[in-house]
Amino acid sequence: MDRRAIWAIILMMLIAVVPSFFLKKPPAKPAAKPAAAVVDSAGRRDGGTAGADSLARTDSGAPVAASAPAAGPPARRPAQDSATAAAGPEDTITVRSGLYTYAVSTRGARLVAARMHDYQSTAPGEHGQPVELVRRGDDVLAPAVVVGAGGRDTVAFETWRFEPSTTGTLDATAQPQSLTLRASRNGIGVELTYTFRPGDYRIGVAGRVSGLGQDGGLLLVSLGDGVANTEADTVDNHRAYAFVTKNGGAERTDFAKLDAGERRVVDGPFEWVAVKSKYFVNALLAFDTTSAKPAPGRIGGVVATAPASAGKHPTAVHVRAGIPLMASGEFAYQVYAGPMEYGILSKIGHDFDDVNPYGWPGFRTVIRFFAVPVRALLVWMHEHLALPYGLVLIVFGILVRVLLWPLNSKAMRSQMAMQAIQPELKRIQEKYSADPQRQQQEMFKLYKEHNVNPLGGCWPMLLPMPVLLALFFVFQYSIELRGTPFLWVPDLSRPDPLYIIPVVMALSMFLLSKVGQIGMPANPQAKMMTYVMPVMMLVFFYRFAAGLNLYYAVSNIASIPQQWMLARERQRRDVRQIVEVKTKAAAKR
Repeated sequence: MDRRAIWAIILMMLIAVVPSFFLKKPPAKPAAKPAAAVVDSAGRRDGGTAGADSLARTDSGAPVAASAPAAGPPARRPAQDSATAAAGPEDTITVRSGLYTYAVSTRGARLVAARMHDYQSTAPGEHGQPVELVRRGDDVLAPAVVVGAGGRDTVAFETWRFEPSTTGTLDATAQPQSLTLRASRNGIGVELTYTFRPGDYRIGVAGRVSGLGQDGGLLLVSLGDGVANTEADTVDNHRAYAFVTKNGGAERTDFAKLDAGERRVVDGPFEWVAVKSKYFVNALLAFDTTSAKPAPGRIGGVVATAPASAGKHPTAVHVRAGIPLMASGEFAYQVYAGPMEYGILSKIGHDFDDVNPYGWPGFRTVIRFFAVPVRALLVWMHEHLALPYGLVLIVFGILVRVLLWPLNSKAMRSQMAMQAIQPELKRIQEKYSADPQRQQQEMFKLYKEHNVNPLGGCWPMLLPMPVLLALFFVFQYSIELRGTPFLWVPDLSRPDPLYIIPVVMALSMFLLSKVGQIGMPANPQAKMMTYVMPVMMLVFFYRFAAGLNLYYAVSNIASIPQQWMLARERQRRDVRQIVEVKTKAAAKR
């Protein structure tokens, strides 16, 4: 998250806490991780020996993760394939369903297109077209195999011409479709079967590499150089580019954290590995989909390589994952190429929904506690009440304030009670200024006599903050809100192009503060906060999602009636106190 967001959150906390007191009175670069431990042909990790853990290279020079097969000489050592060898003409097999159009090339058996029918691109030059996840010329799903002792020989299948089981277009709208591709060269053979299902962004992959010998090898699967840009705000989308690994917990590595030419090796085993943008993801899922239990060791490690010409913050990083192969050469895994929609990701299981994080590491559990139900409620209101998301946010903002009405009333009355005993508190502070312990005792005694909690005016005002913070992440990462218009705003997940909503938000904050000061004694500090805070929030929030500003503005406006009612109550109380003082004075005469 950028620094503006952090400062804005700090300001929100100050707005909630500081006024109550007045009324009373570049990240460090991560160290490179160690090279992947050895994964033997059975998927076990043995800690590695000298020369066993290595980095193999394809003929094109791209570094890839390699873990040694089991100890012992290989049955055979095939020569490394030449990248310039004739591979024959390239054909493309297209697979269509209601959700997607995938295309697989016969050269390298790689995925060359992944179009999302339900999502439109807003990228420059592509506005209104279906979202395309595969970058032009990328090698998503291109396999390679490391064979031989020490993992020093690589068979680069991306240069091979595969024979497909069918050509043309497959229709996966009503029933699953399978595509088998076969190729062999120099005694090494490979067979891949892709299975496409209707209503599912997952692609099943199963196959076998023959000719490996008794020591097996390592299957390297490319996840490409990243997801193609699909957003109008390319800077914001590039900021979200990262690869994520899952072993116990999800760990994200931003592309921007890699230097030009850097090779980052991440040790497994992993249940899944993903390459993501802001709203879409390409992932390799290597766990048993028929069991609730993960199958650790299926992905031995990951290597991410930034191009030497990438500059300071690369937006294209080549990611490969290694899957250990036994002597039989058989393998199976799934590929997900689709949207980061929480409902879809959570159904896959194995914490795959954590590829789309709500919050920062360390605080994610707390933030997700609010963000997930808030997102679910917004989507439910949109789908079941047939309300556009703009109206959903208005209703939601009012609903939150109605639910918090009793707590806010209690907090404001606690502030009024603290104000009423301020003269007595001042007297105690002056009388026992030389004895802090006695001063504290007398103050707590006064609080008890008047049934006042000195913190009672603070904590109820903090309760809306988690909701506001949750909404920040909901609008930042929830694809359901992407591209949703409201009035003049074309997309609630992006800033208001006319800046009207942020200005209304700031004005509502100012008005709420002014109404809250009705009947209060003059306080220069509170008056300064009344004018300064709305301006500061406008400066920090004007480039945030329009939906977030809309909710904040509605929440402020919905709080004004309660502030006004309590201000009138405060005025009536002050009048009664004045009458009581005058009555007592008259009685003494």
